[in-house]
Amino acid sequence: MKYLIVGLGNIGEEYQGTRHNIGFTVLDAFAKASNIVFTTQRYGDVAEMRLKNQQLLLLKPSTYMNLSGEAVRYWKNKENIDLDHILVVVDDIALPFGVIRLRGKGADGGHNGLKNITAMLGSNAFARLRFGMGNDFPRGMQIDYVLGHPSDEELAILPQRIDVAIEAIKAFCLSGLSFAMTNFNNK
Repeated sequence: MKYLIVGLGNIGEEYQGTRHNIGFTVLDAFAKASNIVFTTQRYGDVAEMRLKNQQLLLLKPSTYMNLSGEAVRYWKNKENIDLDHILVVVDDIALPFGVIRLRGKGADGGHNGLKNITAMLGSNAFARLRFGMGNDFPRGMQIDYVLGHPSDEELAILPQRIDVAIEAIKAFCLSGLSFAMTNFNNK
């Protein structure tokens, strides 16, 4: 079976390592741990790997966050991947920093990347792994916060939280969404 694992983020050095790019960060760590490399292809950077008997296509869209759906739709159709085999890794300011939460479908929560993916796929019935970024910012400063870099305290726990996210992705692909949700939500 094929799975499309999408990490949301923005391309360009100025966005590297920002809270909004946690999807890219998680996929980069997953690829490094799996000894695979991304290649630049249509609509993004892509890496392929096998996880036991599953085939995974990791995608970091190059369409910028607000147009992520273009890349997701293209690769979903090109690789003939079912909607229930798509997992999108996304930042979420509604969750405390480092908390992950898997869901099988749902609203976009005001996240423009998820909003565009839903519009381009014509459905919100795709799994998402929401990675908490916290919301420690003054009113009206949300954009500066998500496009900013994690604090030293956050950076200290980030590698361990990324490892948890990677294990959750593996569980999703190997054992299904219900198992992954039961074993990784709020851990």
